[in-house]
Amino acid sequence: MISQPEHAISKEINVDVAIIGGGPSGTTVGSLLRKYNPDLSVMIIEKAKFPREHVGESQLPGISAILDEMGVWDKVEAANFPVKLGGSYTWGKEADAWDFDFYPAEEFTDEERPAQYKGQRRFTAFQVERDRYDEILLRHSESLGVDVHEETMVREVLKDGDRITGLRLDSGTIVRARHYIDGSGDAAILRKAMGVESVAPTSLRNVAFWDYYDNAKWAIEIGIGGTRVQVRSLSYGWIWFIPLGPSKASVGFICPSEYYKESGLTPKELFLKAIEEQKEINALLVNAKSTTGGNVLSTKNWSHLANRLTGENWWICGESAGFADPILAAGMTLAHGTAREVAYAILEIEHGEIEPEWIKESYDQKGRRNINQHIRFAEYWYAANGRFTDLQDYCKDIAKDAGLNLNPAQAWRWLAQGGFTNQRIDQAGFGAFDVGSSKQLIERFSGGKSKFQISKLNSFTLNFNNAEEEYQGELVDGRIKRVMCYKRGEAVLPMAGAWKAMVDVLKQESDLETIYKMLEGSIAKTTVSGAQSLNMFIFMQTLEVMVGEGWVIGKLKKSRPTLKIEIGGRLNRSEEEAREAMKNAKGTIKFAIEHDADAN
Repeated sequence: MISQPEHAISKEINVDVAIIGGGPSGTTVGSLLRKYNPDLSVMIIEKAKFPREHVGESQLPGISAILDEMGVWDKVEAANFPVKLGGSYTWGKEADAWDFDFYPAEEFTDEERPAQYKGQRRFTAFQVERDRYDEILLRHSESLGVDVHEETMVREVLKDGDRITGLRLDSGTIVRARHYIDGSGDAAILRKAMGVESVAPTSLRNVAFWDYYDNAKWAIEIGIGGTRVQVRSLSYGWIWFIPLGPSKASVGFICPSEYYKESGLTPKELFLKAIEEQKEINALLVNAKSTTGGNVLSTKNWSHLANRLTGENWWICGESAGFADPILAAGMTLAHGTAREVAYAILEIEHGEIEPEWIKESYDQKGRRNINQHIRFAEYWYAANGRFTDLQDYCKDIAKDAGLNLNPAQAWRWLAQGGFTNQRIDQAGFGAFDVGSSKQLIERFSGGKSKFQISKLNSFTLNFNNAEEEYQGELVDGRIKRVMCYKRGEAVLPMAGAWKAMVDVLKQESDLETIYKMLEGSIAKTTVSGAQSLNMFIFMQTLEVMVGEGWVIGKLKKSRPTLKIEIGGRLNRSEEEAREAMKNAKGTIKFAIEHDADAN
């Protein structure tokens, strides 16, 4: 680390890559750049001195894969943060509690920690204390050779048109780089300096109030260190409860800004009122004490999306690029994910084998689409909590934003068939929610019925009529591999991962039973408990999306059997179903609070 006196003496520093912000997005970029190209000189400029407090503790499993790629997963695991298997919710048309798991809780075995990133842990996430977590990531980047400058402010962004020519630090030193990255979070230093506007959806103008508690109970303990976050809705907002350690928890309340203003209550008064009225959360905090002395923290209107994410020699990632409402716990996933994309983009530009403009355009389009889909999905969640009266009409608006002109009934079917699906290059899925879980969520929220189309069909034929070919990038081992995709209208079918595997099978067979057996054979080597059926479900979801988007024509032959597919299955179910399943759990499961007749 360069000391402040050396800073003051040096008038100009030249590096290959200058990153503003030492949080998860900045350190993800820095670590991956140094891992795959140690010859690059990389600098992180961070205004704070780590460790420092930060909100945003709940993660999704996709982050674990990125931490492993960065080489820091073992360090994060060694910090003994709680293992997140999913969430428990009270949300939707009914007030019934239900659970969503990334991995079946009853199959999660007791496993000593720290554990390796393999087996069941590939399906889990962390719940982290951000001061400790962010420092682990920053020190890891430093260990890889990233030049970290803490307590250093960027006072001015020097520019010439759309090109950044330097960063003037508070010491007067100017940093010159070939690539500049904005990972400065909501400060958005580069984004604002380059005149990039960011649009905030009017439907997500919310406020959040939160505090940290000691001696709080975990609602559920699964195996060693495993648990679920709690998300509980009220008529005027919702509460999160995130276990951060054996007795520490983050507890927050979110409501529309308008409601807060009309309530006439202070943030602390409204926060405590919400906790008192939500019985499950209140029970977890009976003997707990605020670690801040009741100093309730707050923020507002955080959902937004930047109009563009790249320039001539600069990139925007993390919260500077955009942020979705925390109801989906997607903030950290978007931060790590967009940062990984930026690192790969710069690495590929350095190789000089792919046109830089294609790389930039691909990142911009993919990044903005992913953030926007999370924002729209968050809007749908709020619609399902009573803020809108007609979900089908609202679904029409969401479908229209996706480029589809559908009537309300058609739009609802589009969502039920996977319309929320994020087009991943390797498989069908949306954030933490697979296609089946998305269908069940829509069923739960709307009161309607949602089924897999392919459960009524048994003969499948590929259909590439009128499709054009285009290329998307697949990120593997520090390189961007150009993958051919079929495109027809808004639908894109990548020839990679589960998509390509399904296409290859359908080129050989059309009968569902034979297709299923072929797929079973391809994943027969899987030994992780629960993972084999999960992998098969991924293939079936892929086929479902391909049928829904017209890449596959499905028919019913009465002489042949069909396939019964449970929507959501073990991963998305009522709390009562989950508890029944856990009676025969492979690992230890403990409940802090029993409900109804079993209540203390």
